Amino acid sequence: MGRLAPIAAGDSSLSRHRAGAVSSSGLTAFCYAGHMAEPTLLSTLGKGVLTLTLNRPAKLNAIDNALAAALLEELQAAGNDTDVRVIRLRGSGRAFCAGCDISAPPTEQDLELVQGVAVGIVRHPKPVVAAVHGWTVGAGFEWMMDADVVVAADNARFKLPEASIGVFVTGGLVATLQATAGLSRAKAMMLLGEEFSARQAVDWGLAHRSVPSNQLDEVSMAVCQRLAALDPTVVAHYKRVLNAIGLDRFDRAIEEESNASRMLVKAVPLGT
Repeated sequence: MGRLAPIAAGDSSLSRHRAGAVSSSGLTAFCYAGHMAEPTLLSTLGKGVLTLTLNRPAKLNAIDNALAAALLEELQAAGNDTDVRVIRLRGSGRAFCAGCDISAPPTEQDLELVQGVAVGIVRHPKPVVAAVHGWTVGAGFEWMMDADVVVAADNARFKLPEASIGVFVTGGLVATLQATAGLSRAKAMMLLGEEFSARQAVDWGLAHRSVPSNQLDEVSMAVCQRLAALDPTVVAHYKRVLNAIGLDRFDRAIEEESNASRMLVKAVPLGT
């Protein structure tokens, strides 16, 4: 998708700040937030694992522009950071992510940012582990599907409601979901929007494993540490080649999704 441009770290239009501190344990923590607001993204680096936590718990971590822009910036920075060997994506509170925040009409910037994060995950040279729990819905599920390894808590619940509300899926899902679940199941999941469980996600190949919710943090970190112990050049080549073959139509998927999203926004009056 050629129009996706890197987000500049100093872009004042994003209205956020980045603050960092080094703890006694050697972990470096950062937070991203709008002015006078709670941080929307928490970032902690330790032992080669960069943990990025979606942090809008009152909204079940629904994605707004500030959150998506901050996540995209972190992904871009991590690509050139030799201290980062693995990225772990998780959510705070009761859910991983409830999808895009629909409290305001969708904009072109919403679309560009959510697709930019998807591209940033899939094309990232380092492995991305998604640790999901609670509601994992819409664009949140789509970002999860962009990750390289998914660990799901047994209380995770998944759903794709886009068709029922008149919008199109994003995140390259038309490529990633077909690659894992097959075309027939992908169609049913997207069009019917039926809720499904962590156990089903594992059975359908959407997640690597399901664990008790109180073990999600420990197990997902153990997976990250195993990946971090590998030669990063070897890991980068595995990810690149596997995605080049298994997701060879990912860029086309991003383009087609974006075009369909724009057409539906024009075709369906907002607020109906």
